[in-house]
Amino acid sequence: MRTSFLCAALAATFVAGVTWAQPATAQGQGTSVVVIDVSYIFKNHVRFKEAQDAMKKEVEQFEETIRVERDGPHVVTLTLNRPDKRNAISTREECEALVEACRRIQYDDAVRAVVVTGAGTAFCAGGDLKGMKARTGITGGTGAELRESYRRGIQRIPLALYELDVPTIAAVNGPAIGAGLDLACMCDIRIASERASFAESFVKVGIVPGDGGAYLLQRVVGLSRAMELSFTGDTIGAAEALACGLVSRVVPEAELLPAAQALAARIAGNPPQAVRMTKRLLREAQHTRLSTLLELSAAYQALAHGTRDHVEAVDSILEKRKPNFEGR
Repeated sequence: MRTSFLCAALAATFVAGVTWAQPATAQGQGTSVVVIDVSYIFKNHVRFKEAQDAMKKEVEQFEETIRVERDGPHVVTLTLNRPDKRNAISTREECEALVEACRRIQYDDAVRAVVVTGAGTAFCAGGDLKGMKARTGITGGTGAELRESYRRGIQRIPLALYELDVPTIAAVNGPAIGAGLDLACMCDIRIASERASFAESFVKVGIVPGDGGAYLLQRVVGLSRAMELSFTGDTIGAAEALACGLVSRVVPEAELLPAAQALAARIAGNPPQAVRMTKRLLREAQHTRLSTLLELSAAYQALAHGTRDHVEAVDSILEKRKPNFEGR
C-alpha cells in the first residue's frame, strides 16, 4: 500500500513534494530515504481535482455547443447544438468548440467524410444581434480588442473547417444567415432542405463579412452573384440557391440528413487517400497556375499508384467483387 501510494504520488508529478535524504550508517555508507511532504501532495491533489472538474466542465460545454456523432465507421456528423439561439455563433467558446471538433477529425484517420448540420429549425443564424447591441461575446471590446477577437475566434473556423483533408457536406436544414451562409460555403458540398434560406446579410446590420465570406461565396456562386448577395443582403430560398449553384440539390426536410449521410457514405466508400488528395488538388486549382497544378497532380498520382488501395481497386474491378479499402 505504501509503495503504491509513493508510485502514485510520483506518477502524478508531485516531485516538488518529495525530497531525498542520505543519512550515514555505522559503516559510513549512505542509504537513500524518501521524505514525503504530505501537505504538498494534499494541496496538489486538490489542484488536480480542480483541474479535473474544469476539464469536465469544458467537455460539457463542448457537447452543449457541438454534437459529434459517428454514422458508421467512417462518417462523422457535426451538429451545431444551440437550437435555443438558432445556432448563432456569438462566443469564443462556441468558436473553439467547432475548431476543436475539426482538429479531432483531422487527426482521426478513420474519418473519411463529415456532415455539418444544425439542431432545431435553423442551420445557423449567424451572429447574435443581442450580443452585438450589448457589445458582448466576440463583438465586445475596443476596436483593437475586437480585431483580435475575430482573429482568435470566428476566423479560426474557416481555417479549420475549410482546410479539413476529408470532404465535408453541409446539410442546410433551415436559415443560413450571415456567418451561417459562410459556414455552409466552408463545406465542399451543400444540400438544402426545402425550407432552407440563405443570406449574406452583413450589410443589413452595418458590418462586413468578417469570417471569410468575401473569399468563400464568390468561389461558390461566381463573382457577380456573390456581389449581388453581399451588396443587397437579400434572402433567397432553396430553389433560387439551387439555380445559382449555391447548393447541389434540394430535398424534403425529412430526407435531408439521410440524403447527406448517404452521400457521405458513398464518398467514404472510395479509397480515402485518393479522395483526400483529390480534394487538395481541387482546392489548389482555385488559386494556382495550371502548370503548377499539373506538377502537384503528377506527384500525387505517383503517391496514389503506390498505395495498396490502388491495387485493391484495380483487382476488385477485374475480379468483379466489392473492394475493401484500408487507407493504405
